[in-house]
Amino acid sequence: MISVLIVGKGNVGTHLYNVFLKVDNIKVTQINSRKLKNIPTTDVTIIAVSDDAIADVSSKIKNPFVVHTSGACSINELKNPTSKGVFYMLQTFSKEKKVNFNEVPFCLEAENKNDKQLLKEIANLIGQKIYSINSDQRKALHVAAVFVNNFTNHMYKIGNDLCNEHLVPFEILQPLIKETALKIETLAPEKAQTGPAIRNDKKTIKNHLDLLNKEKQKIYKIITKSIQNGN
Repeated sequence: MISVLIVGKGNVGTHLYNVFLKVDNIKVTQINSRKLKNIPTTDVTIIAVSDDAIADVSSKIKNPFVVHTSGACSINELKNPTSKGVFYMLQTFSKEKKVNFNEVPFCLEAENKNDKQLLKEIANLIGQKIYSINSDQRKALHVAAVFVNNFTNHMYKIGNDLCNEHLVPFEILQPLIKETALKIETLAPEKAQTGPAIRNDKKTIKNHLDLLNKEKQKIYKIITKSIQNGN
């Protein structure tokens, strides 16, 4: 039986707690990061808090093995006096949306082999995609994730705004969104690129810009130039 303490009750902490509850080989406890006076001793303490709070929260924990769940922060952001590690899940988490952990990549890091093996054992109990990723690699991976997830979702928001402005159902775009995501499973992204920018279709680009406000024009021009330059 592996004992796990989750510190934090946000999106990541909540999903982890719920999935660990279903595993017979894991005994899980969850506490609020603001209530650190009576911390139970466990095999692994998982800090699932905002990046800015990791150092402060970890400095108050003396448990033998402490990990954080951040993609952007180094393992050295942990300030506990004991062993350190990272249990980063590369996925977007919202409390209202169920997550299939078998499809979630687990990016693991630890200071020694035994701790790394323990993290792998825990990850294998709830998922299948396990990777050893160091702090430098994880930082680059997190930036890449921001581009393919957060920035892409903002593009969905802009597309939704345009549809609403012109009384068009956004759902019409959903098959296109799904096909684009499926396409890059078999094609490199640069090979999958289509549209007026890659074709240098100046007339269409101008027509699009005429339809947009100044802020959206800036975004459109920057992305168009990036596509054309291959950046």
